[in-house]
Amino acid sequence: MKSHYAESRGLHLNYKIILNLIEKDSKVLDLGCGSGELLKMLKENKNVRGRGVEISEINVVKCIENGVSVFQGDIDEGLNEYQDKSYDYVILNQTLQCTHRPDYVIQEMLRVGKKVVISFPNFAYWRVRFHLFFRGTMPKSKVLPFEWFDTPNIHLLTIKDFREFCSVRDISIEKEILTIRASVKNDILNKILSNFFTEEVTFVVSKE
Repeated sequence: MKSHYAESRGLHLNYKIILNLIEKDSKVLDLGCGSGELLKMLKENKNVRGRGVEISEINVVKCIENGVSVFQGDIDEGLNEYQDKSYDYVILNQTLQCTHRPDYVIQEMLRVGKKVVISFPNFAYWRVRFHLFFRGTMPKSKVLPFEWFDTPNIHLLTIKDFREFCSVRDISIEKEILTIRASVKNDILNKILSNFFTEEVTFVVSKE
């Protein structure tokens, strides 16, 4: 699955958040890695042993130019090449909503990774709700820059949806980082009403 979302915004602003989540010397698999910028940062700053999976041939070439190890493949088809718990972290950054089989993709990530980092735009964010209510058209913003007819987002989800998904499947949520315009929000109001006030979210999850 090509990382359309991240590419549309260039160097994504939540890279720093993910960088802080990953421990030094970890083994990392980045799915839908685009041009490999995040893996490059992790390699330079955290000395990770990283590999990316990317469907776009152009981006695969860019990964190689960035000195990033990459495999060309479609994550919707699974991660059969990788053994159980063979990576410390498996990352899916701003791509979950673009996958055709998100439940299967998450299942495979949890199989391969000891910990899984997933980030996505929250479609219950108040600006999105108000745009739909008052304008009656699909919202557009820096976070959602697409028209309805060319958007890669095919499975829209909210923070509440993801929490319920994890609860039903006995997936442990270890960390939940709430952001608005790339700024982390830790105040009580944002935590209580996170599904309403959060623009983007990053989860760290695991499953035994």
